[in-house]
Amino acid sequence: MLTKKEKIAYGLGDTASNIIFQTVMLFLTFFYTDIFGISPAVVGTLFLVVRIIDAITDPLMGSLCDSTRSKYGSYRPYLLWLAIPFGLISIITFTTPELSVSGKVIYAFVTYTLLMLIYTAINIPYSALGGVLSKNPTERVSIQSYRFVFGMLGGLIVSACTLPLVNWLGKGDNVLGYQLTMVIMSCLGVVLFLFCFRFTKERVTAPQNKQLNLKQQINTLWKNGPFKVLCTASIVLLTSMVLRTTLAIYYVKYVLAEGELVTLFVTIGMVGNILGCACAQPLSKRVDKKTAYIYLQYLSAITSCLAFWLPGEQLILAFVIYFLWCFFTQMATPLLWAKMADTIDYGQWQNGYRLTGLVYASVVFFIKLGLAFGGAIAGWLLAYYGYQANTPISEVTRSGILTSFTIFPAIGSIFVALIMKKYILDNQTVQQITAELTIKSRT
Repeated sequence: MLTKKEKIAYGLGDTASNIIFQTVMLFLTFFYTDIFGISPAVVGTLFLVVRIIDAITDPLMGSLCDSTRSKYGSYRPYLLWLAIPFGLISIITFTTPELSVSGKVIYAFVTYTLLMLIYTAINIPYSALGGVLSKNPTERVSIQSYRFVFGMLGGLIVSACTLPLVNWLGKGDNVLGYQLTMVIMSCLGVVLFLFCFRFTKERVTAPQNKQLNLKQQINTLWKNGPFKVLCTASIVLLTSMVLRTTLAIYYVKYVLAEGELVTLFVTIGMVGNILGCACAQPLSKRVDKKTAYIYLQYLSAITSCLAFWLPGEQLILAFVIYFLWCFFTQMATPLLWAKMADTIDYGQWQNGYRLTGLVYASVVFFIKLGLAFGGAIAGWLLAYYGYQANTPISEVTRSGILTSFTIFPAIGSIFVALIMKKYILDNQTVQQITAELTIKSRT
């Protein structure tokens, strides 16, 4: 059994990751369009291209860390080696030199590509680490609950502190404000990654089989049916989630017409995220993980749709609905990541190979495709509906932002629920597989 200290240490690694991930999710589109001065259509294309490039590197990183052997383990050492480079590149991404329009696009492309690549290089091993801390399927949900509670704490820090810090540090100069804010955020992230490295331990090791090359690993992995279901669900889920999260600022500023409440709105959403993640473990003890996940997607879809019919003056209800959407959506997240560890067990049970890093990397590959599509679609929809930064918007633009923020993400959640109905690893099946693997390991 893991101690609470180790679970907290592991969770703080996701706090570090989310300081950057949630900054990108919540503020980078707005930063590029309204601070750096890049058109929303270009930003959408930029996100798509960079995130696809980044996603391609995920399986490579997963295979690399699976084959890594060091005195610190296979996955932990990357937290030590890459924490400082991750912090430095985060700062550079939110630095805005005086350049021509084309120069700004090139600078954004290069720095954002570097940020996503270094994020992959540290986050894939970190994610895989969660699958080797314990063999117990029930404890895995607990580990992932700690992870995402503390991960969303990073999001809460970002949502509550970013804009106030930008205003305070920049003193009216938003360019300087964003840069100095990222200096603070990045330094905090480096410290938390190092803390995670220091106080965690790898306990599950892969069987000493013949080493497979990357092509053989991918071919072996693709025979894993439950893994393919998770990949499909992940890409649809993240597309809809990123679309809604990216447009949250625009929804508050232009649909609710309360731009000064952006920080409060996204902060309340982060509180919902944290509480949802914290409730995942108690829920998993009472309801099968597969069943719980499907119904949480339906609840997410319902709450997202409710905002479409909400009168614009009903601010309190708008905040409550967003809180509930975040709560239900993030309650499902630890369940999804616990399922990844279950598919690793299934693969080992099926063919004898335990491909921990590659499984997490491959699912993250599809997650990042969802990130790419969600961010790109958000930028393209803003352009399609005629959005122009720092100018009054038309009713068509306002209506388009509302529809994109509410109805489209709801459709995505429904599709995820339908996809997950094909997932075969319910709690009973997972327990049987775990028992058989335990017997094999003793013989």
